[in-house]
Amino acid sequence: MFARVFLLMCAAGTLPAQVTFDRILHADKEPQNWLTYSGSTLSQRYSPLTQITPGNVRNLELKWAFQARSLEKFESTPLVVDGTMYLTQAPNDVVALDAATGEIKWLYSYSPSREARPCCGRVNRGVSILGNTLYMGTIDAHLLALDARDGKVLWDIEIAKAEAGYAITHAPLIIKDKVIVGTAGGEYGIRGFIAAYAAATGKELWRFYTIPGPGEPGHETWEGDSWKTGGASVWVTGSYDPDTNLTYWGIGNPGPDWNGDKRAGDNLYSSSVVALDADTGKLKWYFQFTPHDVWDYDSTQVPVLADLSIPDQSGRVQPRKTLLWGNRNGFFYVLDRTTGKFIRGKPFSKVTWATGLDDAGRPVLAKGMEPSADGVKIYPGAIGATNWYPPSFSPRTGLMYISAWDDVYGNFVKTNEEYSEGKRFVGGVPGTAVPALRGSQYRKPEDKVGFGVVRAMDPKTGERKWEYKMNDVTASGILTTASDLLFTGGREGFFQALDARDGKLLWKIAAGGEIAMGPMTYSVNGRQYVVFSAASSLFVYGLR
Repeated sequence: MFARVFLLMCAAGTLPAQVTFDRILHADKEPQNWLTYSGSTLSQRYSPLTQITPGNVRNLELKWAFQARSLEKFESTPLVVDGTMYLTQAPNDVVALDAATGEIKWLYSYSPSREARPCCGRVNRGVSILGNTLYMGTIDAHLLALDARDGKVLWDIEIAKAEAGYAITHAPLIIKDKVIVGTAGGEYGIRGFIAAYAAATGKELWRFYTIPGPGEPGHETWEGDSWKTGGASVWVTGSYDPDTNLTYWGIGNPGPDWNGDKRAGDNLYSSSVVALDADTGKLKWYFQFTPHDVWDYDSTQVPVLADLSIPDQSGRVQPRKTLLWGNRNGFFYVLDRTTGKFIRGKPFSKVTWATGLDDAGRPVLAKGMEPSADGVKIYPGAIGATNWYPPSFSPRTGLMYISAWDDVYGNFVKTNEEYSEGKRFVGGVPGTAVPALRGSQYRKPEDKVGFGVVRAMDPKTGERKWEYKMNDVTASGILTTASDLLFTGGREGFFQALDARDGKLLWKIAAGGEIAMGPMTYSVNGRQYVVFSAASSLFVYGLR
């Protein structure tokens, strides 16, 4: 249950500098580092680094690589702190590397409980850091604190019961002196929650249940006792706005996924974004993208925060603190992040389950587009128009970039299912027609094959500015830089650089495996590097 520490090497040179929350909050002042999962608490996955440009990106070459011991999915985004990289390899190992050479400094290996049963692979998407301490959630629902200098365990607490289906798959979020995590496990009938823990001790400081209990606002949106097994998981790291002191988190689908017969109502706060007071965990506002979700369109997306001058409904341009969201349900949303008010929303992928959004942003349902016993063909499929892969926003271009699946449908079949603790509780079979590579045994001749695409969306209008199509789908996140570069990959195994202004392909390599993570960039000794994973390896590229 408890881990063992392998000190493979003593860290040479100076110890990593203490990472204060002020440093994390002002990450733009030290672009050589990558101090939190999405690069900053605004989650824009945008870097001010400019050494690699559209003019020289073709000169990128491999500098070093790290081969993970695990053959599980490699979905981690590394942190880089003053020349040291901190990386997780699935399911729950932490590795410290020299960011310039790839030399291993130490490795910590955690052995999760055999009861761990995350629905979608034994994955971990990264660690967080505060002071000289690293924090990691585990697939058996523990939260660990490690000494960043040698990997020794400082504390280890159980957040929830793995045998009931609870897990943690995302990188924790640091806010002030707190470590914030949410629980996965919606496919096992859990009652999801987000909680804050004291960074020094692991003591729980507040907890917000993503399904309101009796007497709480929103409880009436769940029929009978369905709230007790309603899911509403958290899969990816949230965001934080210091001006409002609000933290924003995407909430997963209600359970059972594809059969809503016994959970009548909107099922708050599933398939929503919630804005919580970072000090108390109190709900300030919410916006539900997909009320009474029966398509598994959970909001497993990173909330992107941006300050924009955009026209209101009268056409008057005014500055707004916005939240940008490319949702799994196929719609791109712009919300006011201080109030949760809907500003605009438009499809960014093929959508047949709804005919549009009303003035408040609520979907207008299409007739006959719900799962049935015989199955119904619906766009997007259960994987969604996008999923957990992190998007990017560039303050230079003013565009939001989304990794999408388009023209990919699901045959949604509804079944009857009774809840049993620790067993899958999904109420159906999605049957998503996932595009398969040419000649694959999984591709049927009659299937209309969809495609992966990077779409650049203009938040000021909701319109698509450009797109970059791929032959196969993508589970890669996106990185943009101040030199107007965009980096991303796909399932074909290609990693590419695009011009963020118009989507023109500037550079492309075959990496030998699927790219399924959020790319990042950093610099050491004045040299900029770009990082991505393919299959079970991490690759670090720099200029010749």
